[in-house]
Amino acid sequence: MRTLFFLLRKEFLQIFRDKLILRVIFVMPIIQLIVLPNAANFEMKNISLSVVDRDHSEYSRKLINKFTSSGYFRLTDVSSTYEKALESIEKDKADLIIEIPQGFERDLIRENQSKMMISANAINGQTSGLAVSYSNAIIKDFNNDIRVEWIQQPRLNPFPVIEITSSNWFNPKMNYKYFIVPGVLALLVTLVGFLLTSLNIVKEKEMGTIEQLNVSPIKKYQFILGKLIPFWILGLVVLTIGSMVSLIFYGIFPSGSFFLIYLFAAIYLIALLGFGLLTSTFAETQQQAMFISYFFMMTFILLGGLFAPIENMPDWARYLTYINPVSYFIDVMRMIILKGSGMADLLKHFGIISLFAVVFNVTAILHYKKTI
Repeated sequence: MRTLFFLLRKEFLQIFRDKLILRVIFVMPIIQLIVLPNAANFEMKNISLSVVDRDHSEYSRKLINKFTSSGYFRLTDVSSTYEKALESIEKDKADLIIEIPQGFERDLIRENQSKMMISANAINGQTSGLAVSYSNAIIKDFNNDIRVEWIQQPRLNPFPVIEITSSNWFNPKMNYKYFIVPGVLALLVTLVGFLLTSLNIVKEKEMGTIEQLNVSPIKKYQFILGKLIPFWILGLVVLTIGSMVSLIFYGIFPSGSFFLIYLFAAIYLIALLGFGLLTSTFAETQQQAMFISYFFMMTFILLGGLFAPIENMPDWARYLTYINPVSYFIDVMRMIILKGSGMADLLKHFGIISLFAVVFNVTAILHYKKTI
């Protein structure tokens, strides 16, 4: 225990001597947690709209006003022909074209139906998909307004209607920040812990101090623990700072237990830091360690479910998420913070991440070559 104490003292002194590392640990997560959730907006607004109105009727004007007053569309172009409107899409001045044909109002009144065309710029598939979805919703709402108007005149005979009301569980106001902030917080804890530990042993090699440690009478597991525990503590400190930022700036307070969050984070950090130390034992220089950690971090982020739902991924990608520890941490953070999940709901996650912790750390201890 005394040997481990001196190792921990050495690591903490080394960490607090480096002012840049302190900024990375304490300042970077705060800035990123404030900036990222506000920048990564899942709502599409100010979609550029180009209109081709061949009818110039009262109903066509009402429909256009319905689009522009929705808050999602911004009218940037009014063209006389579809070909001219298409030029605005080719010049990236419009994302969506609505073409209202001649006789739109006449057909609507006489035949109770009419046609119109919607064309979307599909270079950005997400934008085009949401734009078309918003358009369908607006047209449906416009259609309902017309039917109500005609019933009141009365033009149509009233008929039974099934009224649909919805209630959103866990996020009643559909605030996307409540969904993304827990994931970003999990990602920041991962970045700080994994990157710093992956560089730790390599830094000892480049400075030449690894030779002194190798000839000292310490066990391999003591060496790994001495490297793991300081960053484990700092990871929990980052989690605490991030939780305070989430509460102050976004008003997010966990529906579940803080104890469960910290318990899972403690086990998760042991697994993650063990993996970081394992990669550090393979690398000979900090440059190699940076490339290795960058490769794994990009994979963890893209397959973690932060920006794209895991359920929407292809089968081969979903299989990879089963061995991605970050995906479990993001899922647990959202389950506890938004849903208030308890231990019974998280047993599977706890079991898998505990297995990761054992495998990564045992492998790191076995792979570390200590020569006396």
